[in-house]
Amino acid sequence: MQFVKTEDLKPGMRLAKPIYNRLGVLLYERNTNLTAQGISSIRNFALIGIYILEPAEPLPPLSEEEIQFEKFQTVYMFRLRDEMSKIVNGKQPDKLYDLCHNILREYGNLNHKIVFSQNIRSSGDFVYKHGLCTAILCAMLSHKLNYSEEEQVALVEAALLYDMGYLYQDIDKLSNTDEIDSDDYNRLRTAQKSAWMLLHPQSNEFNLPKLTLKIISEMIHPSNHKDHKDLQRIAWNDATLILRVADKFDHMTAMRHGVEPQSELRAVKYLMEYPEFYKPTIVSALAECIEILPQGSCIDLSNGEKALVLESNPSNFLQPFVLKFSNNAVFDLKNPRVFKNLQVDDIMKTMDYRLPVDENTIKQFNPDEHIIEITRRFREAKARWEREHGNKKPVQPQ
Repeated sequence: MQFVKTEDLKPGMRLAKPIYNRLGVLLYERNTNLTAQGISSIRNFALIGIYILEPAEPLPPLSEEEIQFEKFQTVYMFRLRDEMSKIVNGKQPDKLYDLCHNILREYGNLNHKIVFSQNIRSSGDFVYKHGLCTAILCAMLSHKLNYSEEEQVALVEAALLYDMGYLYQDIDKLSNTDEIDSDDYNRLRTAQKSAWMLLHPQSNEFNLPKLTLKIISEMIHPSNHKDHKDLQRIAWNDATLILRVADKFDHMTAMRHGVEPQSELRAVKYLMEYPEFYKPTIVSALAECIEILPQGSCIDLSNGEKALVLESNPSNFLQPFVLKFSNNAVFDLKNPRVFKNLQVDDIMKTMDYRLPVDENTIKQFNPDEHIIEITRRFREAKARWEREHGNKKPVQPQ
């Protein structure tokens, strides 16, 4: 699967992901061969590009939940755009509360991990897709961290609205917003303050939850930056700390023009590097909400070689059971002696080396006695950990 810019699309190319309209009606199914008319329609959607299957690439497996996630993002992106338009025009966002509850109904009570795949973003829809995906992450995190329904609603509503400042900036021209002294960072902060005033925080004409306004005010506060000298002087609301993590994760993993997205693994590793800003318990909760290194993942190892995840590790996603491609050797990264010299560097991105692997392919793998013995010990250790710790959350490395 590869990303192809809209202007480079050609008839005969096969779609890797479905395309829906704003009502959730399926326009183009996966594996559809593009026609000249189809390409013209896609260009009318103002998409910067789409994912295309390579000529010999089989259609990768996609669960019903993943298909529904793609559809949900499209439909609710348009709904959020409608609500933001009302705010910009001084009108009551009367469907905002329903929007929050729909997000929470779908993603605010999950007890399993999901594949968090995102739609491609253009400068015209970035703010809506960013707000929606961040809100979905906040819904999952607040559930995992046992927030009340009232707190969840307030947090999700803040996630939808806190970055409206991007409406006043060309996202394609902002390249240095992480540097606290950069012009881009200062321009974005100014735009965020302008968007903040659209919410009428003093009079609260839109009857937003007080917690929602507090979270947004803290998110746009000048000290809300990992390198700011006054960061530790403020007692940040816990919900703001959740939104911080969701915001950064979404920014790092989203595909947009001119910016290479980071893998989920690389994004979580980055969050772990700054525990004073990104609270470790929230980052750990994020790793429990989304699939980062699931079984069948193709990965780059720290020694430069490629490998396949044979079995994920529920107690530490960074230490799975892997098969190295070069010599079919297996490694249990949970073993301290192995992990000392070999770690997972990233999820593979180079399509020339990626192998399409699903559960059926893995079942056809015939292990030798050595692999069987190591797998048995790994599973026994896993079962022993579960017996000893019960329902306690696994401790993630910090």
